[in-house]
Amino acid sequence: MTGRSLVSRRDFCVTASASCLAAALTGLDFAFPPHPQNKKKSPEGLDVVALDRARILNAAQRYLQESPITITASGSSRSAGGRHDYFSEGDYWWPDPNNPDGPYIQRDGMSNPNNFKEHRRALLRLSVQVPALAAAWLLTGNEQYAAHAARHLRAWFLHESTRMNPNLQYAQAIQGRVTGRGTGIIDTIHLVEVVRAIQVLKSSTALTKTELGGIQKWFADYLQWMTTHPYGIAEREAKNNHGTCWVMQVAAFAQFTGSLELTAYARDRLKSVLIPGQLASDGSFPLELKRTKPYGYSLFNLDAMATICQILSTSQDNLWNFGLPDGRGMRKAVAFMAAYIRNKKSWPLPPDVMYDKEWPMRHCALLFAGLAFDRSDYINLWKSLPADSTVEEIIRNFFIRQPALWVGTKSEVDASEPSA
Repeated sequence: MTGRSLVSRRDFCVTASASCLAAALTGLDFAFPPHPQNKKKSPEGLDVVALDRARILNAAQRYLQESPITITASGSSRSAGGRHDYFSEGDYWWPDPNNPDGPYIQRDGMSNPNNFKEHRRALLRLSVQVPALAAAWLLTGNEQYAAHAARHLRAWFLHESTRMNPNLQYAQAIQGRVTGRGTGIIDTIHLVEVVRAIQVLKSSTALTKTELGGIQKWFADYLQWMTTHPYGIAEREAKNNHGTCWVMQVAAFAQFTGSLELTAYARDRLKSVLIPGQLASDGSFPLELKRTKPYGYSLFNLDAMATICQILSTSQDNLWNFGLPDGRGMRKAVAFMAAYIRNKKSWPLPPDVMYDKEWPMRHCALLFAGLAFDRSDYINLWKSLPADSTVEEIIRNFFIRQPALWVGTKSEVDASEPSA
């Protein structure tokens, strides 16, 4: 799964106060997405660094005081795996009141608070802290932030005593039914922004070339598993947000490991499977609308599709502008949900059965689409929304939290295009 990256070297520059961090990406060939849709000046008034500076630094300063915690710090007797195997249980599965000791039964949209969650919480913690620390390093150049992020990365992906095995063989198990499922692959959507942070941190001094190569190998091994194991194949073929999140992860991890074959595959799958199979003529996602949490699921799926476009678009193949002959594409998808983000009271379906009041958040689909389509109204709407939540379920379903790692400011130096 490894190979030459799409970009072997480039400069990345972001304004932080009066200084500019010019990072030359040398050594290992890690891709750093150029986002050609952002080559023009950002809409007037958008400065992600200025907007998020205090938020990033306040969070990063707290995280400097917290040591890494990986899945080896906790375990469950219900797991069929070992100490280094990630384990989680299906959210919507509950004991059967008519057969308490029998197989669990499903209650769609209703999360069982008694299921094992510690591995997922550890993964969420990683996905919150490492990107914040990487963003703080990007803003300030202070190597203590990068060094602390690197401690987490070594613990999760390198150290034999604490690392996670690169598979999800035992994710989203169901008591009395299965020891793991393909649907569990959605749990690692939170590694997408971790990978983004690693790409940024590559130009710091926090990780050696050998360590970066070891992390890259972990993700290559995980890609091998999720693209060949029956669980991975089943998740790839899912018709709803699970299929979208499979593509999003393949896109991010393949780009990080330099797999041209899989980045091309993910790009094609968005155009040939996800948009034709999931998007209605009005821009809605019918399979998400059928769920008991249609509003939250629609936002979640839209963010995942937008992230695929943000990762994989090039000037030769800008996925934001892709459209089917009948007009279906990302323009319609974003426009559909933007109307109900702007005015949630106009949402035509019943409210979500859980956490309805917690949505919307500062969804990356609005930011990415605002830049791609030069829509200042999307940008302003994005800026008006909450950036963080203290509700675990919202954190779990809100996976792009550090936009400073993804988009530049008006003073950003233009990025070079990837080689063909």
